[in-house]
Amino acid sequence: MRCPLNGPRNISEFVYGGEVVGMPDPETVSDADWADHVFLEDNRRGVVREWWLHVATAYWFIAERDTATDEIVRTYPSSDVFTERVSFPVPGGKGGGT
Repeated sequence: MRCPLNGPRNISEFVYGGEVVGMPDPETVSDADWADHVFLEDNRRGVVREWWLHVATAYWFIAERDTATDEIVRTYPSSDVFTERVSFPVPGGKGGGT
């Protein structure tokens, strides 16, 4: 697979992270709908956008993979899709990490 950061690498260096899907509104989502979001996938036939991790560098990116042939169509940084940075509070500390 071609890692956008490290170039072509052996497929054994990667871990599948699930389909790229929108997140439900945490203020209004039911427990059942949240469980569906976390644990269920569409399993569509055709090209699907997926999260992949290059384990050696802990680099997350997006791959478009044809689920019928298992062919990786293309890979690219998640910043090509997601531009907003999210800051999370650090327990017991000040500020946040990203």
